[in-house]
Amino acid sequence: MPPPALRLNAVAFVSPHNHPILIRTFAQPRADELKYHYIAHTSLDVVEERIAAANAAKSTECYLSLLYTMEDVAVYGYVTPLRVKIIIALALTDTVVRDADVITIFRALHTAYRLSVANPFLKANTPLEGVNDHTAMLNAGSAKWKGFRRRVDEVGRALAGVTTSSSSSTQFH
Repeated sequence: MPPPALRLNAVAFVSPHNHPILIRTFAQPRADELKYHYIAHTSLDVVEERIAAANAAKSTECYLSLLYTMEDVAVYGYVTPLRVKIIIALALTDTVVRDADVITIFRALHTAYRLSVANPFLKANTPLEGVNDHTAMLNAGSAKWKGFRRRVDEVGRALAGVTTSSSSSTQFH
């Protein structure tokens, strides 16, 4: 018997300055959308603690493991080398969730983000003020970033078989 599939309820991409880039929900009903915004924001404190601990230990690991559980979700964290935080909320089940499976999800989401950010045409209208300017990342919710949202949806569909019409997102400009 194959292991039960993980169910991705939500994913959040947060800038290095803790500004939301994209929060995408896959759970039903849509009334839970605000809940996942709350989860994304409350996760940032735990993520910052884990990043500080990793820096003190001189660790280069991106995966932050299980951050916490709340009601019916388990929240996991990941930080990219450029300090973009990816937070996912998986539905709690009675089965064991392997870190390798969660890391695979994060790598797919990181690749979706990396491919979108690497597109030089999306940054054409963005003023470049310096190396640490993350204005282009904050525009990830704009209409130009359809490919990014589509890639995130593909990861969600691969995990839970959700259709694009049942997913919703909050875009930040």
